[in-house]
Amino acid sequence: MATVQPATVDVTLEMVRAARERIAGSIYLSPCNHSQMISKMTGLDVYLKLDNLQMTGSFKERGALSRISMLTEDEARRGVVAASAGNHAQGVAYHATQRGIRSVIFMPETTPLVKVQNTRGFGAEVVLHGANYDAAYAEGRKMCEAEGMTFIHPFDDPLVMAGQGTIGLELLEQIEGLEAVVVPIGGGGLIGGIACAVKESNPNVRVIGVQTSRLPSMAEALKAGHPVTLEASTTIADGIAVRRAGEVTFSTVAKYVDEIVTVSEDEIASAILTLLEREKTLAEGAGAVGLAAVLQGYAKLPAGTKTAVIVGGGNIDVTLLSRIIERGLVQDGRSLRLQIHLLDRPGALVELTKLIAAHKANIVDTLYNRAYYGVNLGDTAIDLTMEMRGREHIRELMDALTEAGYKHTRIQ
Repeated sequence: MATVQPATVDVTLEMVRAARERIAGSIYLSPCNHSQMISKMTGLDVYLKLDNLQMTGSFKERGALSRISMLTEDEARRGVVAASAGNHAQGVAYHATQRGIRSVIFMPETTPLVKVQNTRGFGAEVVLHGANYDAAYAEGRKMCEAEGMTFIHPFDDPLVMAGQGTIGLELLEQIEGLEAVVVPIGGGGLIGGIACAVKESNPNVRVIGVQTSRLPSMAEALKAGHPVTLEASTTIADGIAVRRAGEVTFSTVAKYVDEIVTVSEDEIASAILTLLEREKTLAEGAGAVGLAAVLQGYAKLPAGTKTAVIVGGGNIDVTLLSRIIERGLVQDGRSLRLQIHLLDRPGALVELTKLIAAHKANIVDTLYNRAYYGVNLGDTAIDLTMEMRGREHIRELMDALTEAGYKHTRIQ
């Protein structure tokens, strides 16, 4: 028989403290750095909790180890199973292997190769199954039933939540006079654990959760009064792309969390770029949603509020990172792509580029074609991608093009 999870037990402050004792020495005490730049940008007193610096690049290993450390000798001998497309998989794999415990991780067939390789590199047996997390999860449960192994849930387990909640205890020690915490939400394990630890220690600290607007499963659950299943959707914050909030996490979030806000894809991309440029910190989409909310002013906090922002993960595919950087540059007004119509005659392009140069825009890519775009005979159209200095600079250039008689269209 498979091991039954203690899923009906609520997480408590005592459980979080006990988890901290169990995982001490195996989990990195991540820094919580004050950011002068982001504080200036937001008007808040911002501290960044960098759990992307954990061994596996994510906070997830805290909860994984908390659960693994409570296995009986018989459970450890039988091994553990998990379903995950990335961070939880690596956390379970690493800490199970460190203790000589067999781990089998079920991952969707669409999981990026780098995440599969990393999970195998940490010592797990990886089984690719199904088109999404739900299919992988169902197959993992089947293996637990067949082989009597223990399933380690990525969030809906109080022992896992207690492990994630150790971040809350660290925040209270690292930031004297902490007033607010901004936390990403997927299934709710991270914010549930942190909120319990923080609120039970100091009820005056405000806890704000952040979800991607593509999959606001916890926000919708709170509206409905119970977990609901959302339609599948893609997002650059794949680490929190959870269609249904957990049963245990839902009750904890409802009890402790003050507010949940959502952020868009462009806002997440901009936050990733801000962390790279201003803080020299690499975050994945899910790890940057908290900062995205703070930068956009969605966490409505009084000026100067001493605020911790959780940067929970940094495992990001380099090709996706490249696209995110491009998207972030567009969002911040530092990249502009225009389609411009001009007469098909000698010197026309020179005149256009002179105007652009006079307004200090730098052309980085061109596509010049007479046959397409539905232009009139005798005309042509050119696509230009340019480096810009911000939204005001873009407005100045586009106004100048209009004044000079150029028909132009912005390409998003």
